[in-house]
Amino acid sequence: MDAHVDQPLRERTIALPSRGGSMSALELGPQGRPVDIVFSHANGFNGRTYRTILQPLATDLRILALDLRGHGATALPTVIEGRQGWVEMRDDLLALLAAECAAPVVLAGHSMGATTSLLAAAAEPGRVRSLALFDPVVMPGDLTRNPQAIAESPLVQGALRRRAIFASHEAAFEAYRGRGAFRTWSDEQLADYVAAGFIETEDGEVSLACTPDWEASNFRTHNYDAWAAFRESRCPIRVLRAAEASTFRLEGHDDPFGDDGRVRVETVPGTTHFLPMERPDLVRRTLLECVAI
Repeated sequence: MDAHVDQPLRERTIALPSRGGSMSALELGPQGRPVDIVFSHANGFNGRTYRTILQPLATDLRILALDLRGHGATALPTVIEGRQGWVEMRDDLLALLAAECAAPVVLAGHSMGATTSLLAAAAEPGRVRSLALFDPVVMPGDLTRNPQAIAESPLVQGALRRRAIFASHEAAFEAYRGRGAFRTWSDEQLADYVAAGFIETEDGEVSLACTPDWEASNFRTHNYDAWAAFRESRCPIRVLRAAEASTFRLEGHDDPFGDDGRVRVETVPGTTHFLPMERPDLVRRTLLECVAI
């Protein structure tokens, strides 16, 4: 199952009228079977970014890699003023599950997508078979609900400074290649991110599908209690945590999950927050374990 398989890309547009639009998803694997895994991406990325990580599983499993609100080709409202926080994306994900998944599925994700999956599992436990969370954003205390601390975050300022327009997809690829957050990515991973992460403009250039303002807004408006979500979820949970600069922080929480084994946390040596790109083998193995539960 872990051999690489080349398959035609299937882009889906899934109507979510209750959420005010539609969600885009990359669908992998046999169309005749129920959905096994629903994967949600990190802030600023898109579902296709994770294609090379997920596609080797698609000989036997059906996978939906989503574009969350404000990302990729998803067409849902992106009103920044008065945002509710990440519960907005939680509710998008729950609507997607109701539309596409008759049986409980494995929810998986990276960073913001991992946290969104956790929040969905806590809100509607019956829809989720297990969780696979890759460096989720889980902070100590009330940090994720502290507007002043978040507004001063270098992540917010960095997002606002991001260059939004390039002459072409090729120009964007070359600008990112081997630099900054992308220094540990393969060329194929970066090419997938750029392909779905930029849209053509009327001037013949390309512009970020996730605008700098929207990316910064996601960093500003967390507004959730991840520790409560761990308690309120009911399924087995696997967490892979980065060894360097992880966003899964346990300060102030001694033995937060008890000893019943429902939540298993592993710190992966030699990884950064971009753990899925750096250890796709381990991500795939974790997903297979979660499907088998």
